[in-house]
Amino acid sequence: MKTYKIAVIPGDGIGPEVIREGVRVMEKLAEADGGFKFDFTWYPWGCDYYLANGCMMPENGLELLRDCDAIYLGAVGRPDVPDHISLWDLLLKIRKGFDQYVNLRPVKLLKGAQCPLAGVKPEDVDMVFVRENSEGEYAGSGAWLYKDQPNEVVIQNGVFSRKGCERVIRYAYELAREKKTSLTSISKGNALNYSMVFWDQIFKEVGRDYPDVETRALLVDAASMFMVKDPKRFGVIVTSNLFGDILTDLGAAIAGGMGLAAGANLNPDGTFPSMFEPIHGSAPDIAGQGIANPLASIWAVSQMMDHFGYPAWGKRIIDIIEEILVEKQALTPDMGGTATTTQVADAVIAKL
Repeated sequence: MKTYKIAVIPGDGIGPEVIREGVRVMEKLAEADGGFKFDFTWYPWGCDYYLANGCMMPENGLELLRDCDAIYLGAVGRPDVPDHISLWDLLLKIRKGFDQYVNLRPVKLLKGAQCPLAGVKPEDVDMVFVRENSEGEYAGSGAWLYKDQPNEVVIQNGVFSRKGCERVIRYAYELAREKKTSLTSISKGNALNYSMVFWDQIFKEVGRDYPDVETRALLVDAASMFMVKDPKRFGVIVTSNLFGDILTDLGAAIAGGMGLAAGANLNPDGTFPSMFEPIHGSAPDIAGQGIANPLASIWAVSQMMDHFGYPAWGKRIIDIIEEILVEKQALTPDMGGTATTTQVADAVIAKL
């Protein structure tokens, strides 16, 4: 029997609440399959850990995580810890340290989900964002000069390497070929005359190896408009770190809200573990009330099963989420229901 070692970082706010339910779903999956099991190691890292220890994770944190098969992350952030500390010293540290250069985010409107767009059917919203996840605008390169003086200057650099652009764009082409769908590159080459012109050039270069893949290129502002006005035009989308971060939140709003939004941080080479997470944040305003929506964290489990090579289980989880949305018997308040976090997970587990 195959054993998968899972590092669990519940994090802050509602993170522990939704991750606990996701772990229960994983345990049920293992029981239902019979061919694999999970070995969970829990790490109490996050903002509480920072306030007690002065760091978001210990110095040897990456070494502790290195030998696991996957990382399951809840949420990071609380109001009394600066966002740039909570983000850079945990989530981004893991992403960069383990070269998780693909951020894979599905934007799929399931039956029963509440879409704010009039006249849009579930089959009209079925896209996958491939977001560059290791450099770009989030590389952390820049300078803060003459601080607190009248001539204070801040410089924030975007870093775009040929290797970084080529590998994520090629991943997107391969995914589009596999899914037999179109590939759209989103950039801002008209205004960002170095980084995005470079991105556009590499998109065309890599595309020569994929003559069978239908391609489009859009400026980010036009892409934002078309996601709202005509979402069915999109299949696979590849874009930079910053644009991907913003557009996937727009996608989450279109596809039923942040309570259904999950993301995978992939190291496709398998050199390091990949990380799976709900992307709704820590939601401190509802933490501890037992009403947080666990469906995003369960969707992240679906992505993990796909990553481990069990696509049938990955699909089954999505089908179950859709059944729950249609039945409307076990939904949390953010989706118009009255169920608790645990009751929603109970419904998923019952169907498994």
